[in-house]
Amino acid sequence: MTEEDKDRLRKAKIDVTAELASINVDRYRLSEVDSRLDYYVREVAGNPDAHNLYEQLAVSRFFRMCDKYGINITEVQRFFDLYESLYFPGKLGQQRYKLTPVQCFQFGNIYAFWKDGHRVIREAVFYVPRKFSKTTSSAALAIDDLLYGDANAESYTAANSSDQAKKCFDVIRGCMQRLDPKERRYIINEQTIKSKRKDRSAFAQCLTANAKTKDGLNASTVIMDEFSQARDSDLLYVLTTSMGVRENPLTVIITTASDVFDGPFYEMLQGYKAVLLGDYEDDSLFAHIFEPDLDDPEDSEDTWRKVHPHLGITVNMEFYRQEYKKAVRDGAEAMLAFRTKLLNVYAENEQRSWISSTLARHISRPMMLDSIKGRPDAMVAIDLSESDDFSAVTMGMYDPSLKNFYFYTSYFFPEGALSGHPNEKLYRVWVEKGYLILTPGDVIDYRTIVNYVLRLNKVVRILGIGYDPWKSQEVINMLAASGAENVLQGVKQTYGNFTAPVESFEHGAKTGHIFINDNPINAYCFGNAVLDSDKLENCKPIKRKITQKIDGAITKLMCLRLFIDYER
Repeated sequence: MTEEDKDRLRKAKIDVTAELASINVDRYRLSEVDSRLDYYVREVAGNPDAHNLYEQLAVSRFFRMCDKYGINITEVQRFFDLYESLYFPGKLGQQRYKLTPVQCFQFGNIYAFWKDGHRVIREAVFYVPRKFSKTTSSAALAIDDLLYGDANAESYTAANSSDQAKKCFDVIRGCMQRLDPKERRYIINEQTIKSKRKDRSAFAQCLTANAKTKDGLNASTVIMDEFSQARDSDLLYVLTTSMGVRENPLTVIITTASDVFDGPFYEMLQGYKAVLLGDYEDDSLFAHIFEPDLDDPEDSEDTWRKVHPHLGITVNMEFYRQEYKKAVRDGAEAMLAFRTKLLNVYAENEQRSWISSTLARHISRPMMLDSIKGRPDAMVAIDLSESDDFSAVTMGMYDPSLKNFYFYTSYFFPEGALSGHPNEKLYRVWVEKGYLILTPGDVIDYRTIVNYVLRLNKVVRILGIGYDPWKSQEVINMLAASGAENVLQGVKQTYGNFTAPVESFEHGAKTGHIFINDNPINAYCFGNAVLDSDKLENCKPIKRKITQKIDGAITKLMCLRLFIDYER
């Protein structure tokens, strides 16, 4: 996140605080709907330091929705009554629970707003820390659809793992068994609940990402649990695209943060925030996001209260104190768990990373090749894929007046290898957004790489082209034939050859003297890299897992090696 981005969020906090303070809450007569709803919005409006920016923005948006659509009191109270009549699992067995003020706000948003007989909210996102009771409470939405939705309602609980998907479904099953213990109206089994009534064929079902078939679905309610852990969005899209004939479909995503930056939810979360910030208009979305504000210390109890709206209800402060002490004591893995699961922020294990993907995003800047003036000196490095994965080309420039390095990396992938590739969904997103360039054929097209390097030479004056001597001969021959023979330089991929560039890059990145172009594949590559050392304490980035890619990180270091070795 750039300083400009941070300043924008700080200003947004000031602006929404002032806006909420100026609203006359009395005129909305929310106590006639439910006193807890009235209490919640007044608390957020009147106590800005205790609530994060996105929680405040959600309340501001609620008032605008009230002005635009009014409130359907009957529907809100109907759902509240249903919820409080259900028996949920608890410490003392199955028991009824009263909705908390924050839950009244969440469910009230879903059921309050209607237009032309249709519910306005069609997607709800509960992004809250662990121990909020989000999985348990969201089960009531599926039960409502099963009991009172379309006669042929299809309600699905879904997750990446069967265990996670069953957590929500088991709550639904337990509630329904209490409502219909002799199964006179519903057949209730481990993964399906189906109506026996002649006038209703509604059912609820538990699905997982590896379910064998999802053909013929006609979903009316979808609850995706812990979606931040998902590596792709296949299951979600199969379910949501089956909702076309439904008049009041509802997709509910309930999740806590994770360290899966390259999964679909991280990008989706940025979109939800953009809607709350007013960058996009989408009345069909309700997003309730709980995380620290920009400058909140992670060891502060005030921060913990701000992050967890059920602190003191479903989880106590002593639990947070003990978990933080454990995180400080036990190191990286424990701290990662504390940050993602209890602070509800996307994080990664900084101690295992060399340049973390978080730091990589921090040093990212918009860069355009066409905006480079004066044809400055530059180095270029190439890392070619072995067969059917992406290749990287990095161009590096040095500004002696500021003592800054700038690296621009482009990524290439063979079009014919995309279908069926393990990372196909992620790569297609990158292609669509222009971050990944497709080359013709089933393997990387070397002529495309060569033409790109020759194009770079028209923008900058290339002093050196670095390559791996073990796997680049065909491209090198083509470049030499194109007139680049005098600047070609093999960069051996040894630990000793990478030690100085590794140290220089890390120092420059952390002191504000190294910047990279804002292609998310850069952060992906750095996030996949860990630093390994040999017996002589030489070091080099290697992959966390053999299937991961770090090409963009390697080419940047190869460029630095060329700068270090260059003699005028």
